[in-house]
Amino acid sequence: MSRADLEKKPYDVATMFDGIAKRYDLMNDVAALGQVRMWRELMVEALEVGPDDAVLDLAAGTGTSSAAIARTGARVLAADFSLGMMTEGRRRGAPVPFVGADAQHLPLATDSFDAAVISFGLRNVHEPQTALDEMVRVVRPGGRVVVCEFSTPTWPPFRSLYENYLLRALPAVAGRLATTVDAYEYLAESILEWPDQEQLRGWFLAAGLESAQYRNLSGGIVALHRGVVPHI
Repeated sequence: MSRADLEKKPYDVATMFDGIAKRYDLMNDVAALGQVRMWRELMVEALEVGPDDAVLDLAAGTGTSSAAIARTGARVLAADFSLGMMTEGRRRGAPVPFVGADAQHLPLATDSFDAAVISFGLRNVHEPQTALDEMVRVVRPGGRVVVCEFSTPTWPPFRSLYENYLLRALPAVAGRLATTVDAYEYLAESILEWPDQEQLRGWFLAAGLESAQYRNLSGGIVALHRGVVPHI
């Protein structure tokens, strides 16, 4: 998959991630200009979880985000649809259980988590709004749903610079890090095609989430969205 396929066919995307599992975390860090760790810490804060809270980390990949959440004392389930990513996470000793799962059809009980999060993965889901609906379903009333995702820089000059970096510099760097730049091109183009902050907030509201809000990180390179599952 050398170009960002807006249909995001699940098999093709899963196969791509299987193939880049060992390099994926490095690839994300390069695209993020080395700021992933800071963003991850802020994501954990947004979840507002503590000891014994049950948290679903969706599209967890190798489990780096899951491990950060687990350090709060929460009980974390890492879910992903890429066997290669989960295998790499287990090889590295991620301190959480993994489960294979399609974000659009979670094999999990309703109201079974105190919070759910997806980091840098929602844009890879075929029907992201359906994935949000599923996250709302499995989180108990009053629980939090959080999305940490690449977004749209808010300052136009910086936005142009960043878009140029994604389309030109990132694939060039990829050539030094990997045998193929296809996945890096997909990463760059999927970021550029992703809805902006307000549109994603609209999806939160459409999913029935209350207090839907977002926080721009690093000038909007990333947006941290959060909503609360309502009491019916």
